Amino acid sequence: MSDSPRIAFLASAAPDARQALETLSARHGQHPPEEAEVICALGGDGFMLQTLHRHGGLGKPVFGMKLGTVGFLMNHYRGEDLIERLASAEPAKLRPLEMLAQTESGASTGSLAYNEVSLLRQTRQAAHIRIGLNGQTRLDELVCDGVLVATPAGSTAYNFSAHGPILPLGSHTIALTPIAAFRPRRWRGAILKADTEIRFEVLDPYKRPVSVTADSHETRDVVEVVIRESRDRIVTLLFDPEHNLEERILSEQFVV
Repeated sequence: MSDSPRIAFLASAAPDARQALETLSARHGQHPPEEAEVICALGGDGFMLQTLHRHGGLGKPVFGMKLGTVGFLMNHYRGEDLIERLASAEPAKLRPLEMLAQTESGASTGSLAYNEVSLLRQTRQAAHIRIGLNGQTRLDELVCDGVLVATPAGSTAYNFSAHGPILPLGSHTIALTPIAAFRPRRWRGAILKADTEIRFEVLDPYKRPVSVTADSHETRDVVEVVIRESRDRIVTLLFDPEHNLEERILSEQFVV
């Protein structure tokens, strides 16, 4: 990165984020994401995920600053010394999950997920889901409110709230976590190699409909969902050295 990098500033709709966008772009200039050396996302974690989905394919590093409700993937906001912070930032490379869903109508939907892919029951009826790994059935029937697959970066979010494990960054693992499992009651999920192909089959989908959400992209009335780590897409997040993503994930395991 150059001494005066070309920066694309992107902001959420929050008033503080819009004000920061004006201040920083006036100070450092503004460039389209396609022409920038680095993208600076201003908002919360939700906006960071939007930024990765929209611009992750460009291969540009993303430095986020928290101007939203949740900021686990963001750095603290400061209007000054941005260039120095970018020069000293530490990279965290993330691979998203690829999700392919088949619906009752026969349509197929694909999406990426940087945090997690979650299957959830759509009605009062519990979901009945068969789970297969790399072509082999591992659980004939999970009766539950849902089930999710989380990346290490997403393991501290919904996955952790569902009592799933926190995964170290760079561990090349993913978490498979049930949501309010009724049967088998004692099953608490699994930690899998990141290259594992996970297949969910929805049993009795007409009586017990299920939706799937990849980050914020929802598909309803699914009958089968296949998830694997992306082999092609990789994104780089930049963090201040004193509070990098690896340290944040580690610290979450010692919160009491």
